[in-house]
Amino acid sequence: MTFIPEQLYGIIGHPLGHTMSPALHNWGFARCGIRAVYMAFPLPPEKLADFVTAFRTLPLSGASVTIPHKEAVMPLLDGVTGRAQAVGAVNTLFWEQGRLMGDNTDVAGFLAPLRERAGTVRKALVLGAGGAAKAVLAGLNELGVGEVLIANRARERAEAVAAPFGAAVVPWEDRAGTGADLVINSTPLGMAGENAGRTPYPAEGFSGKGLAYDLVYNPLHTRFLAEAQAAGWETLDGLHMFAAQGAEQFRIWTGEELPLGDVRQRIAEYLML
Repeated sequence: MTFIPEQLYGIIGHPLGHTMSPALHNWGFARCGIRAVYMAFPLPPEKLADFVTAFRTLPLSGASVTIPHKEAVMPLLDGVTGRAQAVGAVNTLFWEQGRLMGDNTDVAGFLAPLRERAGTVRKALVLGAGGAAKAVLAGLNELGVGEVLIANRARERAEAVAAPFGAAVVPWEDRAGTGADLVINSTPLGMAGENAGRTPYPAEGFSGKGLAYDLVYNPLHTRFLAEAQAAGWETLDGLHMFAAQGAEQFRIWTGEELPLGDVRQRIAEYLML
């Protein structure tokens, strides 16, 4: 029997490369019996406005947004969620009562493995001040962490990112002495490729007890996490966030909850982690 999809979804970005989003969401559609298809739409920046116009007329039910469109797409939409507004970036397009809306599921993705720890984190330290750090800071505010610190090599960048979230900036050279019991790596240090084997945090900073959370997911076991584990700290790898943000997109579009363990396994198999 020929499969005829009733809904169309996709991802926009430039360049897209070997994105795994189609494999993840099409697996989800098949699992839930949803007659939909998810495709990759390579889209250069100069075509973004035309795409959003077409989105309003073509039968598109939703889309993922990646670099370089996460910020540029915001003024082209009818509205954005509070999380997207806080982060200043959109990674999900969806329809709400006839309005084209933008959300940022990175916040929900970051928070997913931390929900059970709400109220237990005393002081959090965020390493790095890129786009991922904004989602982390928004999530930490939602979690109700009492003291949030951020450290980045370029202090000016850290100050700009920290200000909207009320976070305090720590000099990069002092990051290991903050006494934080939750340390989050939002930098690319440790990622496969030119940053493999590197870490943004000195091993001696893992004193006492705490939780190290690396947003890097390839490889799963980074030097940052290995040194934290050796010091007796609990650890979380970046696949937790990556899987949860994708599952949150799927929920927004379909109303269906994908088991995070199954989503994680699907991604790990695809990426051969």
